[in-house]
Amino acid sequence: MSGLIRVADDQLATIVTTLEMTRRPPLRAMPEAPLRLVRWQAPAPERYRLLFTRVGARWLWYSRLAMTDAVLTAIIHDPQVWVFAAIDRHGVEVGMVELDFREAGACEIGYFALVPELAGRGFGRWLMAQALAHAWRRDVTRVWLHTCTLDHPSALNFYRAQGFVAVARTIETFPDPRAIGLLPPDSAPQVPLLARKR
Repeated sequence: MSGLIRVADDQLATIVTTLEMTRRPPLRAMPEAPLRLVRWQAPAPERYRLLFTRVGARWLWYSRLAMTDAVLTAIIHDPQVWVFAAIDRHGVEVGMVELDFREAGACEIGYFALVPELAGRGFGRWLMAQALAHAWRRDVTRVWLHTCTLDHPSALNFYRAQGFVAVARTIETFPDPRAIGLLPPDSAPQVPLLARKR
């Protein structure tokens, strides 16, 4: 049986796919990129949110924008959460990776993205190789992440090509972050904004 479910104009709905890797991938030559990955030790919430928005606004990332400073700081200052910035030759932050080791034996790649301008240039493979190298340095048996239908159209296939296997699918609904003022109305022009900002 199938059917359509109406979603309110001020809400978004997306299909979320969870993917995992349960074995360390075989060693390969590290892809090259004119970038370097720098771990941010205890980043300030405003600095974190600035990069989070730069890499994620196009894909309607909003969860960390909705948190209070105290809640966000508790997460990104946790010693089991590693935040990295990808930096270009000019010292500009152009990507981020967040690894979450708070679940014993597992690493969640909580956030993974480059600025949209770098899409399709092969830098994603470099960033993922870096992320996996850091994730598997710890005593883990599972590295996992999720993506959704609001993400880059190639995201799911990209993760599968890196060795992740899809293991679950869920539907998520949430307030449109543009409608509630967390992101500008012109963010994610590929997703129609049906509601006016409150």
